[in-house]
Amino acid sequence: MCRLFGLSSAPRRTHATFWLLDAPDSLRGQSHRDPDGTGLGHFAADGSPRVHKAPIAAFRDREFATEARELCSATFLAHVRYASTGGLDPRNTHPFVQDGRLFAHNGVVEGLDALDTELGPDRELVAGDTDSERFFALITRETRACGGDVTAGITRAARWIARQLPVFALNLVLITPDGLWALRYPETHRLYVLRRGAGGPHGDRHLDHSGTAGRLRVHSGELAGAPAVVVASERMDDHPEWRLMAPGELLHAGPDLTVTSRIVLPDPPAHPLTLAALRPEAAASQTTA
Repeated sequence: MCRLFGLSSAPRRTHATFWLLDAPDSLRGQSHRDPDGTGLGHFAADGSPRVHKAPIAAFRDREFATEARELCSATFLAHVRYASTGGLDPRNTHPFVQDGRLFAHNGVVEGLDALDTELGPDRELVAGDTDSERFFALITRETRACGGDVTAGITRAARWIARQLPVFALNLVLITPDGLWALRYPETHRLYVLRRGAGGPHGDRHLDHSGTAGRLRVHSGELAGAPAVVVASERMDDHPEWRLMAPGELLHAGPDLTVTSRIVLPDPPAHPLTLAALRPEAAASQTTA
């Protein structure tokens, strides 16, 4: 199953060292189960997005391991891909960039011809073949229509898809230079959030998160003295305050780390997909093993 990770320490820019799968500190074997791409996004000091991604398993991507060692940003987004739609190509590898925002998705949306029709000329935002990038394009269009309100854009786009298209999952993380959004919908896949105080539960520890299945590890000594908000597909340490997001919940961590959340999709999808109904390659990408 694809894995999502997002972090915000806004407004403070922090150095976070990432290891994905092939690092000496992680379990490279997991990348054999998420073999189709690795991506990490952050923002430069001028606010411009920066993405490194490769359409290969992270255990084969030595360049990624090298470049992801020491990055500085107020927000980060990481994704490990198991392809369900679209070939193994950089343009199909998360995160995606549109209007200076970064986006990654875990799930499956079908009915892409109908989604392309709905996008109309905004289909030009999509460079690849994935359902994920099309979903992002709909969010971008709706955000523009709402005067740059990302919360409203995500809500409108997700509601349209939930009403109109066959949906297995719409879990997402979206970041800007000083903001982070996360949506869990429906209950198919888990998504956790941690509002981490400076120094963690003991007040004196740096951030040191490691996924239980070895998919991801992130370390930041600077966050011993600063708070952060973390979103991930799995609990990444033994901190007692990890919270499983509710189905339909949209969370926003703002420029000062103020967190707001509400249920924006209270009802199940109008056309829910089951694992058995998915194409074999899509079904394989959505298993939790």
